Amino acid sequence: MTLETQRLVLKPILDSELNTLHAIFIESHVRKYLCDDQILSLPQVEQMLIQSNKHFAEEKFGLWFVETKSDLEIIGFVGLYYFFEEKQPQLVYALLPKALKQGYATEAATRILEYCFNELGYDYLVASCDQPNIESHKVAQRIGMKKVDEKIVNGNPLLFFRIDK
Repeated sequence: MTLETQRLVLKPILDSELNTLHAIFIESHVRKYLCDDQILSLPQVEQMLIQSNKHFAEEKFGLWFVETKSDLEIIGFVGLYYFFEEKQPQLVYALLPKALKQGYATEAATRILEYCFNELGYDYLVASCDQPNIESHKVAQRIGMKKVDEKIVNGNPLLFFRIDK
């Protein structure tokens, strides 16, 4: 299930890589927008990883590490994950601060979008992000998504973006 782009390799996250995934989730910039500024415990991230691996086995999607081809460094993750009791998973990604503003999020998200439409046969894809997370809005728009809804979830304003095949 490894996917590639011009500059990146997207690799399914292995059980043995739990600590690396946890380190990304608790990084202050990532947790601010992805985790409502909550520090997820190692067991919480482990449950997410178990669920991701189950989705890979059953539905051919989950969470992939984003690794640069140039230096083989893990700079974040991208993938598909269920949120808000939706019918199909949403696009999700998180990059470490050192990897921001270099086009990596757009590149990785575009590859997942292609995978959804071409390999999984999805008719649409949704992504949500915190209203203050302007950079995530821009990524969604760059990959062709349009804002379709705004909601308050757990006291936080979220924007929902969608793209149809």
